[in-house]
Amino acid sequence: MTEAVSQTGSVRGAGDDSVMPQNFIEGRREQGFLLPPDVRDWLAPDHLAWFVIDAVEDMDLSAFYAAYRADGHGRAAYEPSLMVAVILFAFASGVRSSRAIERHCREHVAFRVITGNLVPDHVTVARFICRHQQALAELFTDVLKLCQKAGLVKSGVVSIDGTRIAGNANPDVNFPFGPIAREVLAEVRATDEAEDQEFGEARGDELPEQLRTPEGRREFFRQVRQELRDAEQSKGPDEIDELETQASEEPASTPEFCFESSPITDAGGGRRRWLSEAKRQLEQHRWENPDPIVRSRVERLLLALRRLEAELSAERAGNEAYEAYRQRGRMRDGRRFGRPPDPHQPPEVPEGKVNVTDPDSRPIPVGFGFVQGYNAQTAVNEQQVVLAAEITNLSTDFSQLSPMVAAVVRELGRAGVNHELLEAVAADAGYWNEQQMDDVVANQHVPVLVAPDKGSRSTPKRWVNEPRATWMRTVLKSDHGRERYAKRKQTVEPLYGDTKHNKGFIRFHRRGRIKVRTEFRLLMMAHNLTKAHRAQIATVAA
Repeated sequence: MTEAVSQTGSVRGAGDDSVMPQNFIEGRREQGFLLPPDVRDWLAPDHLAWFVIDAVEDMDLSAFYAAYRADGHGRAAYEPSLMVAVILFAFASGVRSSRAIERHCREHVAFRVITGNLVPDHVTVARFICRHQQALAELFTDVLKLCQKAGLVKSGVVSIDGTRIAGNANPDVNFPFGPIAREVLAEVRATDEAEDQEFGEARGDELPEQLRTPEGRREFFRQVRQELRDAEQSKGPDEIDELETQASEEPASTPEFCFESSPITDAGGGRRRWLSEAKRQLEQHRWENPDPIVRSRVERLLLALRRLEAELSAERAGNEAYEAYRQRGRMRDGRRFGRPPDPHQPPEVPEGKVNVTDPDSRPIPVGFGFVQGYNAQTAVNEQQVVLAAEITNLSTDFSQLSPMVAAVVRELGRAGVNHELLEAVAADAGYWNEQQMDDVVANQHVPVLVAPDKGSRSTPKRWVNEPRATWMRTVLKSDHGRERYAKRKQTVEPLYGDTKHNKGFIRFHRRGRIKVRTEFRLLMMAHNLTKAHRAQIATVAA
């Protein structure tokens, strides 16, 4: 046991000959515990760790337990509630790396309290997050319920904003179809002699004839994947990473993308609108049917090629639908077309670029240039509680207003909170989209406050004289409108300042849209937990 030890030494002051005793507490590191330690004595009763433990006990973790065998056979796993508590507390403490979580479980008192002196290794932590990523993302609603019980979900203005966050991807590896295809070809060639025999006197950088048609490309993708699977099966059991093998398996039930022209209900926009709608539907299809991002470079190269091929197929589908629409001879409103459409022929080989590290990430403009990553969207109430947190890889906020309001209504509904507490929705000029503003008012019955002009612009946007923009400027200049819209800077913008500057979250650790969404929602859950914890402390103190 550590005890007080008195030692006598001489401490003399100026002009003073008196001797003063020295009294120190000596640390005896070689002394073992005489009694078993009780972790409940290690932390104060109002510590965040206890709050997280209590919060996890009230959460619905049935989705986690359902992933394990009911008969208990096999190697014992860490209890899911323990792992969830560790992960939530780690994110609330600014610890997001699995290796850092393992280190803190070994060295940090609060982590040892949560785990009961257990130390899950970093592989276990990473695999738990990977295995239960959907269930972890859905815990956002349980945390929102906790905030509602703490009185932090009240009626008022909900502010929506987005921030650009770098992904776990190198921005210098955005490649077009040709270089990616040639690298895949080089991977599957056996020897340089076979390459010379194939190309003869040619340069060697041309695409093979097989890759110049959609049918040939599909057959090429199938053959390469089959070769990779055959190579994996030939390895011994110790050479194969089970998780990586499972992740690299392409889901057999993934439906093919099919363009639907019914959302285009009028004749405006011309061909460009049809091609844009095809691209939007393809992106929605990818969110509903996500592709796993694996560690195998060849697999990621194949995924990148398939992405480019799918974008070309969507462009062709949109173009064919537009051509058929024009051939019918009449617009949707019954008027005849005055002249035939301008000729347009989609390219034979996919154009554009894709990142071969994380094909879901995209170059997104920021103030100082571009960042290879994602556009994180949040909706925050006046108590700075995050009501909805989503991820997109679109470079602008133009089409995010209606989806984010719908996400707020959905999260509040799942939490058992009436969405009528939304007095208004406030967003900056990047969200100015009249169609989506009308959708929010008509479907959600929520007033919308969106500035038509950016504050940094010396001149207004092109719709300066349009009635809607003129009316919105009048509303925002009124005392009531100015007061409501000013809350946007007091709620959502400080959230991003705290997230990026104070917590140092400037880059995602994981790859792929679903994994990135889970990581971001965990971060916002940690923010809400911290807010609820502080509210509890304030209530007790009062």
